[in-house]
Amino acid sequence: MRVARAGATAPKSQIKVSRTGISAVAPAVAPSALRDTILVGDCLAQMARIAPESVDLVFADPPYNLQLEGALSRPDQSVVDAVDDDWDKFSSFAEYDAFTRDWLKAVRRVMKPDATIFVIGSYHNIFRVGAILQDMGFWILNDIVWRKANPMPNFRGRRFTNAHETMIWATKSPQARNYTFNYEALKAGNEDCQVRSDWYMPICTGNERLKDAAGRKVHPTQKPEALLTRVLLSASNPGDVVLDPFFGSGTTGAVAKRLGRHFIGTERDETYAAAARARIAAVEPLPHDAVAAAPQKRSEPRVAFASVVEAGLLPPGIELFDEKKRHRATVRVDGALSLGAIVGSIHKIGALAQGLPACNGWTFWHFVEKGRVRCIDELRSEMRVQLKQAAE
Repeated sequence: MRVARAGATAPKSQIKVSRTGISAVAPAVAPSALRDTILVGDCLAQMARIAPESVDLVFADPPYNLQLEGALSRPDQSVVDAVDDDWDKFSSFAEYDAFTRDWLKAVRRVMKPDATIFVIGSYHNIFRVGAILQDMGFWILNDIVWRKANPMPNFRGRRFTNAHETMIWATKSPQARNYTFNYEALKAGNEDCQVRSDWYMPICTGNERLKDAAGRKVHPTQKPEALLTRVLLSASNPGDVVLDPFFGSGTTGAVAKRLGRHFIGTERDETYAAAARARIAAVEPLPHDAVAAAPQKRSEPRVAFASVVEAGLLPPGIELFDEKKRHRATVRVDGALSLGAIVGSIHKIGALAQGLPACNGWTFWHFVEKGRVRCIDELRSEMRVQLKQAAE
């Protein structure tokens, strides 16, 4: 997926590399007309066709500038099918940095104010990309390690096996506060544990790997669909527009279609674009119920504890306690709690009882109702249902 850039072109025998400017800019079209489309040509020229602030998420798999100096052989002297295409070659770090600034500038223009970007790379390029992202005003949220279950060995035995790649996840600016992060859905799918920043999954192999009629790889750096699935589930919602400026074999488009997202891809190599079109055409979207956005707690209406008391869901004077019944407090008529002579909110009293600086009182405090222990957060959920019904 690291091909469609200023300077990347067709297969090796036809390559003519130019990194000194943008080719003729294609005419602008309505933003909706570009959805679910592969724009063939120089990525800078093609991104100029996209309306400003119209993209919800960017996944970028740029050239890694691997700096390979010769053929790589296995111990049995067979040649490794490494990435030695001209589109991955740069004359200097300065040239690579200039290219990186150019495509990031183009991407930044089309990102919505709260859009985010994932950039993937290896030790050859990711640190340079990260520095340039920060210099341009992007705000880094995470670096994510893709730990490969089946990495290629280090055949020369002179270094550690390169068993991971790094993704940088960033917002357009530090002011982007309402970016999409489907925290609750990710946690629910991870057995109620927070999803970590190290992702363990295999490289693209088997039936998923696109091959030509001769059995050769269609694209040398095809990413696994599992990786893109997690990216899109993490930082986008159904109906969102995902841009991939280095579309390659079309993994981003295939996953976007399956998950009910829209995509825009730019790709300079028509061979890769054709393979991507055929691949995406064969994808069947998942049912709506399987991909519908899960409700986010932070987007739900705020409910004050006093409202729960006022609604009669919890009577004044009732005793609350923690799950292990080590701490107890009494509900006041005004919605505060009393802990001896101390009066405060459910959060403040919960923190004081434990000797901690903070506490989520909604999940900390419990009560007994008809012989059953309940968490007061259940009452907040009931209140939200009532509010929703009243608004309908």
